[in-house]
Amino acid sequence: MISFHPKYIDLQAFSAGNCEPAMALMISAHVDMCAQCQQDCIEIQADLAGELFAEQAIIKPLDSDYLEMMSNITQLPIAKSPVAQASNASIELDGKFFELPRALRRQVKNTGNWSRLVGKIWQAPVNLGGIGKANFMYMEKGGRVPEHTHKGTEMTLVIDGQYGDGIAEYDCGDFTVMNNQHKHLPHSEADDGCLVFTIVDQPLHFTAGIARLLNPFSHLFFK
Repeated sequence: MISFHPKYIDLQAFSAGNCEPAMALMISAHVDMCAQCQQDCIEIQADLAGELFAEQAIIKPLDSDYLEMMSNITQLPIAKSPVAQASNASIELDGKFFELPRALRRQVKNTGNWSRLVGKIWQAPVNLGGIGKANFMYMEKGGRVPEHTHKGTEMTLVIDGQYGDGIAEYDCGDFTVMNNQHKHLPHSEADDGCLVFTIVDQPLHFTAGIARLLNPFSHLFFK
């Protein structure tokens, strides 16, 4: 069950096309997985459309030809997008295939090779063209990211499985935003581990254990 969603004000900005690119991508992927936020966006967009048509009606009444044209357009069948083809619907790690939300399928071609890190963590970088440092990260059962806080903002979407971080427990579809007011230790005890998609705009700052020795060099990993 999805328990963590974008803020309603961010859904409003997303629906109006006013989101920053990184946030827009994350919300789009979450909405693909979340029926509640899908419905919220539909209602927000309906309100926005109503406001737009009301403004146009004040300026100039819509003529019958325009209304008939719009009616015909809205009754046309929806074309199937090539993005949804099965070849880009999932990513693979060590023989395991993970189905991706539609918004992330177009990023498969921009995803690099998997690297195994300490703590039973796997990471695959995603080139988003300069809108933030993005990665698919997979935690095996018992895997954990060292305790850390954030110099900037970290957005995370759970794609598959479950994990906890000392703040809460997260399930498939959950979306979180962390900043320098949060300190957490992500870890997974799920039998099948956990796959997440993350975007950060500044390096992490490790707060415990030997990982703190990496802090003076964290900018070298943030490219």
